[in-house]
Amino acid sequence: MVLEMKVPSPGESITEVEIAEWLVADGDYVEKDQAIAEVDSDKATLELPAEESGIITLKAEVGDAVAVGEVVCLIDTSAKKPEGDAPKVEKKEEPKKEEPKEEPKKAEPKKETYASGTPSPAAKKILDEKGIEPSSVSGSGRDGRITKEDAAKAVPSMGTPTGGNRGETRSKLSMLRRKVAERLVAAKNETAMLTTFNEVDMSAIFKLRDQYKEEFKDKHGVGLGFMSFFTKAVIRALQMYPAVNSMIDGKEMISYDFCDISIAVSGPKGLMVPVIRNAENLTFRGIEAEVKRLALRAREGEITVDEMTGGTFTITNGGVFGSMLSTPIINPPQSGILGMHNIVERAIVRDGAIAIAPVMYVALSYDHRIIDGKESVGFLVAVKEALESPEELLMDGNVKKALEL
Repeated sequence: MVLEMKVPSPGESITEVEIAEWLVADGDYVEKDQAIAEVDSDKATLELPAEESGIITLKAEVGDAVAVGEVVCLIDTSAKKPEGDAPKVEKKEEPKKEEPKEEPKKAEPKKETYASGTPSPAAKKILDEKGIEPSSVSGSGRDGRITKEDAAKAVPSMGTPTGGNRGETRSKLSMLRRKVAERLVAAKNETAMLTTFNEVDMSAIFKLRDQYKEEFKDKHGVGLGFMSFFTKAVIRALQMYPAVNSMIDGKEMISYDFCDISIAVSGPKGLMVPVIRNAENLTFRGIEAEVKRLALRAREGEITVDEMTGGTFTITNGGVFGSMLSTPIINPPQSGILGMHNIVERAIVRDGAIAIAPVMYVALSYDHRIIDGKESVGFLVAVKEALESPEELLMDGNVKKALEL
């Protein structure tokens, strides 16, 4: 019996996928549930498992766009599994008959002429040393011949190749990368995007982490990172400014009473944004565990479309790559995104005196169509306040209880 394997639907609104890589070769014997291919949708890279065991015949090539429901391979389920590796039969190639070689024609010696643009031997030596093509030099000698004086005065023009490598390569963008590009351009063109900035003194968070991170990791098995503090601060600010936790749908504004926080993660196939559902109900431990789980799944290519759909607000951390400041692009249809950046010791004024403190610049990009300046600035100030006073504003004055220690 020959089984037709069709492309399953990876999720709602997805009509086609692209064959990113075949993990088996045509004619291989495959086991049931064995991963046979990686397919790119416009949201994620997914593995395609074999539905039955048998000999596989591929019906699509790497790079092909295949509609959901279309046949991508056949599996002959009646074929028996081969025992061991069958010995390969080497085909002997018959010796090729050598055709008589034609003797190369002797090149006639070139006669030196005074053709236009030809450098004299002395001029050619100078031009070669400078890496200048004779064709780029105007000769002043007889019939336009390039003289030694012309070569001495010649200088490489701007943009003139001088012998360096000038190769280029072309590679097809994955479907995921193309979709990300489309969404980013759409976000710039279809929203009234604006960015506001602030700075955060991270001293209080550094102090808490230094004091409790070992105990936290020993008890919960995850590190106490910055993401849980930022997620908690964002949730508090979203509850204070609900317009930032809203989005436009036609002529209506939809506001949410829950916080599904999208976390931007750099994966092998590009930027992905898995979602922490109902983050407002999670503790510091719960947020850190969920961030770790989703980040690992994204980096290993195991993230599903459902895990990246439906966020209400996004946090992105360019600081892990060394970014000092940026204007993050909104993740549509959301209306706001918070950009974290690197932490650098800077001079600040504290209690009327200059002090050195670990400072992070933060940026909020927002859709000005539904979020006004007062709300956007107020939101970012609320985030700043919570991060600079975490024990009071994020932990209700009880650090041990908040960290479940």
